[in-house]
Amino acid sequence: MATLLAFDTATERMSLALAAHGRMWLREGEGGAQASATIVGAVMALLGEAGVSLHDLDAIAFGRGPGAFTGIRTACSVAQGLAMGAGKPVLPVDSLLAVAEDAREGDGPQRIWAVADARMGEIYAAEYAFAGGFWNAGVPPMLVTPQQLNERWSAQVPQVVAGSALGAFADVLQTRGARCVPGAAPRAAALMSVAQSVWLRDAAVDAALALPLYVRDKVAQTTAEREAARAERGVVDDAARRGR
Repeated sequence: MATLLAFDTATERMSLALAAHGRMWLREGEGGAQASATIVGAVMALLGEAGVSLHDLDAIAFGRGPGAFTGIRTACSVAQGLAMGAGKPVLPVDSLLAVAEDAREGDGPQRIWAVADARMGEIYAAEYAFAGGFWNAGVPPMLVTPQQLNERWSAQVPQVVAGSALGAFADVLQTRGARCVPGAAPRAAALMSVAQSVWLRDAAVDAALALPLYVRDKVAQTTAEREAARAERGVVDDAARRGR
């Protein structure tokens, strides 16, 4: 097992994981705006508890998103700063892939749609396939409406759907008998599992490439856009109620 530090702040929770000396240390805390003020101290405390320095690490993994803009910028900047200071490479990890890993059951082949509430009536979504101990992206991270996701799933029924969007859009998403894991999240253990897999694939990159994965170009809507989105959600809600 490689000696890795991994963290994700793309959601309302902050996940930290450290693998060293054949052991694993895991921490969870407040994410969002809180993470920018606490993550460095939390990382250093975790390293100190394990008796590991930044120079002992093989690489630093970070959740690159998609997710909250402030959160993913925090993860990228901290990963870049720590890695540059220690002369270490970084391992960019899709935050949605960590969600899929958190929902994975067993080691058999499986396909998982990771779906996260993106606010503004939209969803961050990606499909990942697990086989032979490794993940591959079937559908890379994208920003979609619930309706667009339903249309895609009507053509190919999902095997597993996991993530916070299941709760946020419970009356709208049509999962059609898929195994649903609404509580799946980029937790520390899942994040480290993915980071180790990325390391084994020799996917480490220079610290200068610790870049965020943005799939939304804007974070605010005009008044007209907000009214249109509310109207569309009303139509979808009516359709969902009729379909019950």
